[in-house]
Amino acid sequence: MTTASGSFWEVGEGFAVLTVRVTPKGGRAAIEGPRPTADGRQALALRVAVAPEKGAANRAVEQLLAGALGVPRTSVAVISGPTSRLKRVRVSGDAKNLAAAIAALGSEKV
Repeated sequence: MTTASGSFWEVGEGFAVLTVRVTPKGGRAAIEGPRPTADGRQALALRVAVAPEKGAANRAVEQLLAGALGVPRTSVAVISGPTSRLKRVRVSGDAKNLAAAIAALGSEKV
């Protein structure tokens, strides 16, 4: 099923799944790059300015990733960890384009 993968992401036919670690109320919206988690895996570190109240931080994560990956906001959804800092996010779109855009996120700050 997986056509490409990196340390914090994998791409299948028509979608990608990213593991992200979110800092809510981080002062600004930013993608900080891959970081190790407590269990040794990798996650893409994100900051959002909003508080984690009533799903606002999850919506901010979806909006931030949509903008960075060049996909509509409706193509991005938190699929696990809605109340946790560590989340899995699904992005729908062309697998080849997603793989290139996600790989670029891991190599530079956005």
